[in-house]
Amino acid sequence: MKNSSAYEHDDFTLKEKLTYGIVGLVVLSGTFLLGRTVVRGARSTTEQKKTYEDGNAASFAQQLKMAFENDNYFEWGTDEEAVREVIRKVPSKDYFKQVINSYQKLYARSLMADLKDELATSEYNELLAIIAGKPDKITGNYTPIVTSQQYLAWAKRLKAAFDITYWFVPGTDEPAIKAVFMEIPTQADFQKVASAYLREYGNELMNDLKSELEFWEIGSMMDIINNKPKV
Repeated sequence: MKNSSAYEHDDFTLKEKLTYGIVGLVVLSGTFLLGRTVVRGARSTTEQKKTYEDGNAASFAQQLKMAFENDNYFEWGTDEEAVREVIRKVPSKDYFKQVINSYQKLYARSLMADLKDELATSEYNELLAIIAGKPDKITGNYTPIVTSQQYLAWAKRLKAAFDITYWFVPGTDEPAIKAVFMEIPTQADFQKVASAYLREYGNELMNDLKSELEFWEIGSMMDIINNKPKV
């Protein structure tokens, strides 16, 4: 028959095992987290060096983050026009994926999630339309061709500009409309955008433009189109 001291010794040994096991798990977890932090830091530093070269994926990712933060004395909140300009400069869908990956490396955050968080629904939809209108990839012999997909993308961007709200008050994003008008290459292409708009939304584009813009704005907007080549 075991005496009480033997039981105490066995209990103490079991406690030691449990203690060492818990300590081991804590050490392993801490090592894993530390290692992951170090790796992320190294990836971020490596990617940060690429931001000095204008026009690459890392530079675009950094510009988007800066537009989200928009730290200055005169503005508060996201600089939506800056976001739009960056997205417009991205040459293709494939390149945009590189921007997403670079953003993840730089900030350990999802670019698409941050876009959703920083932008109104209509603004987010506009950016999706900008990306949708881009070619899948750009090759050395690439020649820009305006496709039906691009006409629809322009139509969707215009609709998003019409649907914007400011603090729950309906409004119109005039800079977004102007950005689309500046991109449309010819008057004939504008008519195709209008046709795409009619098919997608069942409304005449010109009627919606007149409804959304003040009478002094519609003239200057249409001058952008009327000063373009006919075909």
